Amino acid sequence: MVQRISYVPYETLNSDMQGELQRCAEHGTPRPESSAVRAHSERSFWFFADSWQKIFREGVMDHALKELCRVYISRTVTCEFCGNQRSEKAAEQGLQEMQYDDLLNFESSSTYTDEQKAALRYAQAIAWGPASVDQDHMWDELSRFFTEEQIVELGCFIGLTFGQQSWIRLLGIDHHQYLAGTAASMAPGFEDASALASSKSSAEYWASS
Repeated sequence: MVQRISYVPYETLNSDMQGELQRCAEHGTPRPESSAVRAHSERSFWFFADSWQKIFREGVMDHALKELCRVYISRTVTCEFCGNQRSEKAAEQGLQEMQYDDLLNFESSSTYTDEQKAALRYAQAIAWGPASVDQDHMWDELSRFFTEEQIVELGCFIGLTFGQQSWIRLLGIDHHQYLAGTAASMAPGFEDASALASSKSSAEYWASS
């Protein structure tokens, strides 16, 4: 990949932006590289950081469900940067690596609960359009499991991550390039630059298959 937009040097940023980038390096989702690109536009930097905090890490919808939808979008748009990250909070809530493996085949998979499938169906409809789902069934299932407040929050979150990931995949950025040295929130097999290169060269790498 050819990197298309540079990273803003850490030492040139104000202390608040440096603090957010340190948080990204220590806890991830997102890792610091994408935020270091957004740092070219301070308004864009804080728009994303603040929105992500309010409707991904916080909010009324179950975080692990949002995490499944985030990675579903990664697999859908083939955003490798986002797809090779895992939420620490979701892992603390019990989300297991095997639950990421069959996301694009969620409808036929026994891995996911009816509640998870309802959320993933919503993500599919946002990413692929109304014709990709049975809309009456989708809305019935959403109403069965979630309040309207939760449905709105989830929709806004999916829309945000779909837009951002569609953009990030164009940038040619990768992990372990900015404030490197941590494995925070990296998927298994991507913990450092060497492991990342090895995993990406595998015939079983998700973005290749």
